[in-house]
Amino acid sequence: MVDRGAVDRGVTPAAVPSPDDWPARPELILALNQTGSFDWDLDTGRLHLDPAALEILQMPPERFHGSIADLAGRVPRDDAARLDALVSQHLKNGSDTYGAYYRIRTGDGGMRWTYTQGRIQRDAEGRPLRILGLVRDATQELGQAGPREPDAERRHQTTVVETITAALAHARTVQDVIDFFKDSRAVEHLGSDLLVLGLLDSGRIHLVAEGPSEHFIPGTLYTRVDDDFPMSEVIRTLAPRFIESPEEFASGYPWLWERIKDIGIASAAYLPLIAQARPIGALGLLYRDARGFTRQERNLFIALSSSLSQAIARAMLFDQEHDLAEGLQQSMLPRRIPEVPGAQIAVRYRSARMGRDIGGDWYDAIPLPGGRVGAVIGDVQGHDTHAAAVMGQLRIVLRAYATEGHSPATVMARASSFLHELETDRFATCTYAEADLTTGVVQLVRAGHIDPLLRHTDGTCRRLPVSGGLPLGLSAEFGRIDYPVTTVELDPGETLMMFTDGLVEQPGSDLDEGMRRLSGLVREGPYDLDKLADLLCDVVGERVGEDDMAVLLLRRHGPATRGGGRLQQHIAPADPDGLSAGRHMIRAAVRAWGARERSDEVELVADELVTNALLHTDGAAVVTIRMITGPERRVRVEVEDKSSALPRRREPGESGVSGRGLLLVDRLADVWGVEPRGTGKSVWCEFVVPDRHHVADDAG
Repeated sequence: MVDRGAVDRGVTPAAVPSPDDWPARPELILALNQTGSFDWDLDTGRLHLDPAALEILQMPPERFHGSIADLAGRVPRDDAARLDALVSQHLKNGSDTYGAYYRIRTGDGGMRWTYTQGRIQRDAEGRPLRILGLVRDATQELGQAGPREPDAERRHQTTVVETITAALAHARTVQDVIDFFKDSRAVEHLGSDLLVLGLLDSGRIHLVAEGPSEHFIPGTLYTRVDDDFPMSEVIRTLAPRFIESPEEFASGYPWLWERIKDIGIASAAYLPLIAQARPIGALGLLYRDARGFTRQERNLFIALSSSLSQAIARAMLFDQEHDLAEGLQQSMLPRRIPEVPGAQIAVRYRSARMGRDIGGDWYDAIPLPGGRVGAVIGDVQGHDTHAAAVMGQLRIVLRAYATEGHSPATVMARASSFLHELETDRFATCTYAEADLTTGVVQLVRAGHIDPLLRHTDGTCRRLPVSGGLPLGLSAEFGRIDYPVTTVELDPGETLMMFTDGLVEQPGSDLDEGMRRLSGLVREGPYDLDKLADLLCDVVGERVGEDDMAVLLLRRHGPATRGGGRLQQHIAPADPDGLSAGRHMIRAAVRAWGARERSDEVELVADELVTNALLHTDGAAVVTIRMITGPERRVRVEVEDKSSALPRRREPGESGVSGRGLLLVDRLADVWGVEPRGTGKSVWCEFVVPDRHHVADDAG
């Protein structure tokens, strides 16, 4: 006989052998009880469902690709919204577990109940990382009618609050809230037939939304708080108003009832929207059937109005802070762009749609002597008032250095030193272009910024590879303030496009892709400069981003004057690119000024002076070419260096090699000389050029 006492004590007698598969594996136990498992990686979005879970969720394995989106359509919309709101709530409030019943669509078009239980794994800081859970068939447990606890009515009320709260959580502006209530789905979520939303505006109630379609009644777009309307009443009393029959509606508000009775309204609930003990508006839910509002329903509406009030108050604060920030940003940008003879300039600034802080993006256009103009585009690190303050100071010092007559490289170097001396933790990227509208020669200096684009007269667009240095502030900190200069030619009708990264960078795409997208947009865009600038702003405004955008478009129309141009190039020792850029600048300037007959002489002499300065001094050389107008037109070339030793011309027969180049200068130039400077000297020469009436034709 079997010892029953031994069995009760957990002892297995030898006469009762254990099953071969005892204890059963967890997978077998889960499968026999119609239970599956899932593993959801919240960082990557990957979702794993085992075969049992796929069967319970009625998901064919070949249609599941490891994403939560693959389950779309399997769960009814109301259940999906409630489940999403529940999971989001538990992820935010620090809970470790959650459980929920919901329905699944079966292959034959029916519904069956399912239960999901999940355990949330978090990191040391409490951030949710992963959800491990079970999913099981709950049809037999609940029956076809659904769960009895909580009952259907309470579940419906909970679903309404959770759905509306989840939807309004994404509303950032007041317009976002209005758009939600204009959507037909808002009426479905609330369970009403019609709705109206009014907000207080300068002491009046402004009807801002109706749904699911407009039933505008003349005289109700703007109403007063002391009018005989249910919205006015709930705002005055700060208490909800429940109208349960047509008779109650007609007796309480006869003027309004005469105008809405044809719509078929029989009852309504009007709720005050209160924030910080002050009314901000009212919400009306209207029904075609007469109904009594239970205590549970009234509590639901009060909770709903509280949630909506918080969302609108938050959106109002966001709008106010964003308007204030954007106004401050705009006040730090130039009030107007000057008229520059020979060019058209269009600028735009667009603040980020996400985030309410100010950014550090800026632009500037600086008129310079001799038919030149300076164009600046920049971006200070950060999105706060400190970034805006740094931006304002940088814009001023860049303008000051440029108008003092410094070369583009010097302007950028001094701006970097200035930012470093501010002892701020911010740096800035920037591009500065100095364009001579007489010659079309543009000198560009880039400090960690995005390359500009060049749009040709035929609409084609290409990226300008501009040599760059470190961002402003960082270059001075690391002692690398030498900025190379890139020289390009801007023909009449061509457009230089300078912009900040907010125009081309989008989440999920790299910079090159953004530049290609922008080039295509510009190629297909309008020729008119202002319309093109508007198009760029509209495209940026269509997408949600966390970065501002500034853009400056500079189009050359043609020579503004027949003379007076001036160009300058900084050439560092052992810098073949700088030497080549200097030669290119001189060649382009001489050709544009109509001095083609003497171009070889000017280039040869300028090259000789620059080479002497680099060979016989320890520092860099600065070459300047300018057109001097007067009784006769003259091209003047100046080469500055930091050596105070004056050059000496050697005559034929003298020993030594140094100084022979000045013989060439003396023979080719009409006049030349040397001027001592405070930090060195300048060797200059001038060439008389013919005065032609068709300079542009000769330059072509």
